[in-house]
Amino acid sequence: MAKKALATLTDAQLNAIIEQRSPEIARLTKASVARMRKHLPGAAELVYDKKNSLVIGFCAADRASNVINSLATYSKWINLYFFEGDTLPDPEGLLKGAGSMVRSIRITDAAELDRPAVKALIAAAAECAVPPLDRKAKRKIVLRQSTRRS
Repeated sequence: MAKKALATLTDAQLNAIIEQRSPEIARLTKASVARMRKHLPGAAELVYDKKNSLVIGFCAADRASNVINSLATYSKWINLYFFEGDTLPDPEGLLKGAGSMVRSIRITDAAELDRPAVKALIAAAAECAVPPLDRKAKRKIVLRQSTRRS
């Protein structure tokens, strides 16, 4: 059975969740989310607000199994995860990890998401999306998990 959404969030509500992180990581997260929205317009954003991390999955539909990329925040950096990682063309060797499916790139500056090689990886991941990403769909933000207490 699919995990039910806790809530549909507004941009302001997502920003409030992001701002619970350190100021440096909050700035990096907001800038990274803005860039990912440009790279994957129409993606559903699934938010997992955990005690030690925040994960925002950019998905072709509002199911975690439809994830294209996700951003995961940690105390000092963000990882951009790719779920077709072992099959994506990566001539610059940017993808880290030895998993058969998931690979990542560490993001310490949101401008890294605009590097041609990173944009090519994001585009290649989007091409693998099932169902295909509808780039004209209205963006929605869905809170799927929260382990924080208010």
